[in-house]
Amino acid sequence: MTVILVLVTFLTFIVLDYFLNRKKAFSTVVAPEHVAATALAGGDYVSGFHTPGQISYHPGHTWLLQERKNVVRMGADEFAAALAGHIEKLELPKPGQWVRQGQKVLSFYRNGEKTEMVSPTEGEVMAVNAEVLNNPALLRSDPYGKGWLLTVNVPDEESTTRNLIPKPLVQEWMRLAVDRLYSHQPMLAGAAAADGGRPAQDLLAELPNADWKRTTAEFFLTA
Repeated sequence: MTVILVLVTFLTFIVLDYFLNRKKAFSTVVAPEHVAATALAGGDYVSGFHTPGQISYHPGHTWLLQERKNVVRMGADEFAAALAGHIEKLELPKPGQWVRQGQKVLSFYRNGEKTEMVSPTEGEVMAVNAEVLNNPALLRSDPYGKGWLLTVNVPDEESTTRNLIPKPLVQEWMRLAVDRLYSHQPMLAGAAAADGGRPAQDLLAELPNADWKRTTAEFFLTA
């Protein structure tokens, strides 16, 4: 009788463990999507530029967001998207390609000129956003949502996060970048003020003396 009770108890624990683990596994799959949606929808505005506080930024104005362990989504922040403006074509690394942090991996074309951006992390490209390749305007209209660029498998997350902007310094870093841009092009500050502080869709388009390639390369750290 004792043996039967032990067996029944043991089987009960197995069944409970199965259902509990199955529930945990299900949560592991769907939770990153929920976290990603919340992070991309929220956030603060710094000098008129949308700068969500829950994502991480590279000094070259690329961003990344952890979707799940060792997997991140990356893109260009709104400041970068506004500088790039109405681009005509993008070139992105292909799935399976290994990218290094600080390496030029993103190419944007406009009026026969090319500008580049660097990767905010190191790892293997898992997926490319085909939607933004077909419609580059998404990079500007929704840089943290539909305008995302890549997902990357990052084996060593700890080492790559050391070279990102520390969270408490993100707002000041973005503010300094905007101030530096406006010091180069004072007309932009006036245009932003007239528009309630929000940046124009294409920051450099109306400035005849602006050098798009040189200006973007300066802020994207690819000069």
